[in-house]
Amino acid sequence: MAADEPAATATSVAIIMDGNARWAREHGVPLLEGHRQGARTLKQTVKDAVALAVEELTVYAFSTENWSRPQAEVDGLMVMFAELIVSETPELDEQGVRMRFVGRRSGVSARLREQMDWAERETEANSRMTLFVAFNYGGRAEILDAAERYAGGGEEAFARLLYAPGMRDPELVIRTSGERRLSNFLLWQSAYSELLFTECLWPDFDRAELERALQEYASRLRRFGARE
Repeated sequence: MAADEPAATATSVAIIMDGNARWAREHGVPLLEGHRQGARTLKQTVKDAVALAVEELTVYAFSTENWSRPQAEVDGLMVMFAELIVSETPELDEQGVRMRFVGRRSGVSARLREQMDWAERETEANSRMTLFVAFNYGGRAEILDAAERYAGGGEEAFARLLYAPGMRDPELVIRTSGERRLSNFLLWQSAYSELLFTECLWPDFDRAELERALQEYASRLRRFGARE
């Protein structure tokens, strides 16, 4: 693509799913119900992304910093994640979605690690879309982990040491809830990503919001550091 041409439709999209807690407060429901509603939104967003010809979708599910949240919330999230992997993997497999979990496996329970491995195996042959779930993930942690194994060879050699070397750099990073920061998400991969921030809380995110984001991306000029 020439530096001054409008971007085509984004086929690699990343989402910082923010706003579950605020949604729960606004609706007067327990915090965990906000997270469960966020999970329902993710399920529908995956379907919408497949329909809109997105080839790679990366979602920020749980960060390395999220362990510092109240223990009851963390425990509830771990139970919910385990339930969702078991219940949603067969449907994702039917949709032709390949699942990959990116992040540190250390610190995650053996049972949950086994379920993550199972989901990856079950969907390994699928090619309609890849869903990268950033779980126990931190951008700085990813870079540090790669640096520990790096023995030289330049940028491409370093990139092959990241958690998912096959992941394409996201063309578009979406963050919901009105916050305007990356929060340690895909720091290496998003160097030239287009960023889009929406006031919509994650549980309220729908196909119309996703379509608006893709349309906004398509209207932008991607220069990758070049001048017009």
